[in-house]
Amino acid sequence: MKEFPQRLENQPIFYPVVNLEYARQIARDWNTPDEKSGFSGFVTKFEVSSTYLSKFELHTAGSATHREYWIPAKELSVFNKAINGQISVEEGFFGSDFVGYREEENGFKDFNAIEQFSAWLKMTDQDDFSSRVSAHRKAIFMNCLFWLTTDISNLRCTKEQRDTFLTVLVNAWEADSIGVPLPI
Repeated sequence: MKEFPQRLENQPIFYPVVNLEYARQIARDWNTPDEKSGFSGFVTKFEVSSTYLSKFELHTAGSATHREYWIPAKELSVFNKAINGQISVEEGFFGSDFVGYREEENGFKDFNAIEQFSAWLKMTDQDDFSSRVSAHRKAIFMNCLFWLTTDISNLRCTKEQRDTFLTVLVNAWEADSIGVPLPI
């Protein structure tokens, strides 16, 4: 969580926005109905060197809250080097067609986010829970905000069960010193 991935061929510009309201609008209203976004949108937070950003004009793309920089894709590696600290995930939004991050291998291959939650919930008391968390950290990281924010009836558990699971998960995550905080 220290850099953004290179843009796709059809994405010539990287658009970091400068206010939370606009970031939420993009994540919630534009990304959640979009299949290419996995029917999910995330609000991230990071700091960029003001010296670096001074090379670029701040643009208004619509209303006064739609303020963003236009960073050419070919500049993204330089932009990434100008990031101070880590990129954190602050919020997540999920459309009705969201299925979650699915692992390509390991024990949760092809499990959607709800099926993964159910499996994890059954493992919280197992001695190897922490090592399993470490082995599946990408799926956990990508799905944990959904587990936290989705209607409890979707997860087929009680609020207390979800809260207990999330506490055990955070403790295992922190004990493993993964280095990137869970966005919970």
